[in-house]
Amino acid sequence: MNFTPKRLIEDPHDVKPYPSVDQYMTKKLIVFKPDQFIEEAMEVLVEKKISGAPVINDEGDLVGMLSEKDCLHIVLESRYLNFPASQGRVKDYMTKAVMSITPDRDVVEVAMLFKNSSYRRYPIVKKGKLIGQVSRRDILRAAIDLKSTTW
Repeated sequence: MNFTPKRLIEDPHDVKPYPSVDQYMTKKLIVFKPDQFIEEAMEVLVEKKISGAPVINDEGDLVGMLSEKDCLHIVLESRYLNFPASQGRVKDYMTKAVMSITPDRDVVEVAMLFKNSSYRRYPIVKKGKLIGQVSRRDILRAAIDLKSTTW
């Protein structure tokens, strides 16, 4: 008996890898600085209709993320302390432990990261410097672009 197929349906060497997130990331970002007033950052979030943004230092290193959820602490502090807490700085409210990814990660890997976390976005870092950001919506856009490819 010969179990060799007459032809391979698809040569495994011809299978194209999924595109990397750098093809779908946003490069022009709204960013905050650690010493920026939190009230100013909150105004930017509302005005630009974004739910959060990276925080970078003067060298362009990612040092945190500031989200709407982080800013809700101000509302609670103001109520509890009975005075406006809006004079604080971004560094006082930002999330410092940030999960970032590299630009060479493929869109399927990142889709899995989103599926298994509550994150809405991941900052993309190369050699310690923030170079972009990828969101859930960016990954959905990749899925539409790849609709002819089997996921």
